[in-house]
Amino acid sequence: MRVLLIGANGYIGRFVADRLLADPAVQLTVLGRGDDADVRFDLATGSPGALTRFLDAVHPGVVVNCAGATRGGARDLTRHNTVAVATVCEALRRSGCGARLVQVGCSAEYGPSQPGSSTAEDAVPRPGGPYGVSKLAATELVLGSGLDAVVLRVFSPAGPGTPAGSPLGRLAEAMRRAMQSGDGELRLGGLGAQRDFIDVRDVARAVHAASLSAAQGVINIGSGRAVRLRDAAATLARVAGYGGALHELDGPPGALRPTIGHPRTETMSHRVDSLGHHRSDALGHHRPEPLGIRGDRADAEHVAPVAHPYPDGCGSWQQADVRTARDRLGWRPRIALEESLADIWMEAACRI
Repeated sequence: MRVLLIGANGYIGRFVADRLLADPAVQLTVLGRGDDADVRFDLATGSPGALTRFLDAVHPGVVVNCAGATRGGARDLTRHNTVAVATVCEALRRSGCGARLVQVGCSAEYGPSQPGSSTAEDAVPRPGGPYGVSKLAATELVLGSGLDAVVLRVFSPAGPGTPAGSPLGRLAEAMRRAMQSGDGELRLGGLGAQRDFIDVRDVARAVHAASLSAAQGVINIGSGRAVRLRDAAATLARVAGYGGALHELDGPPGALRPTIGHPRTETMSHRVDSLGHHRSDALGHHRPEPLGIRGDRADAEHVAPVAHPYPDGCGSWQQADVRTARDRLGWRPRIALEESLADIWMEAACRI
């Protein structure tokens, strides 16, 4: 089976490429903007006609699209996430290859959901930001194309290769700095959001399974369990061997902290014990903003705003209903969040 992979240099695309290359039955061709692609092509600016000619020449049985943008303004997000997918769909319609399309979508397409609920594929999408809108528009283009196509709505990917600017990447970097400087306390803001973290290697397995299946429509890819970011921080502290205290800063998203020197009035302290558990708890995904993470030695005049860690328009809660992936793809998540966090920490620790 010849597979054309678009976006192999991205966070998810790299692991999809590894997974496909490990299958001896797959002949992989990579299309992208980088010099290491088999064919250089920019979906955001290239014409459907040019892509059609390439498809007719290569004649893939499956096209996997992992390309897209998580950062930038509405114009850039639309160009890279929506116009690019329109180009792929139009080229496939014109081509005689008859390839199946596997489109990697995002849970930001759903928007806010009710705390405690699991979001199924039949939920009405209500994206709350330009990233989710651009990805939802791409999904609608795929579903309305008449192609043999499936969209995998990936929830919050984690694990090796996690971008340093993502919430989990910033947590690991803040902890690395605290351990390097000997800080016994770490103050963090915006940890109340709960997200469904799924290891990027499990995502790659899902893409592989979707490539081999006949499933169509939208399929959620997640762990099926929402986790508070503050609990992920406690687990990260345990796997890192950080024995200090985590102080969570109160305050609404975007509010400036006038001082960081009075934890009784502005923080809720969470002492991490040997098992990584909090002594106290409280109720509290694509383009991350500053997390409001500061070491204990930070000067008050340099304190960053306390920001919501996931300004993705999805509110305080996301959790996937993953029964469709189990039933139609034969896929289940295998890698626990603790292992994903350990891999994130290993990469962060190597920067010491």
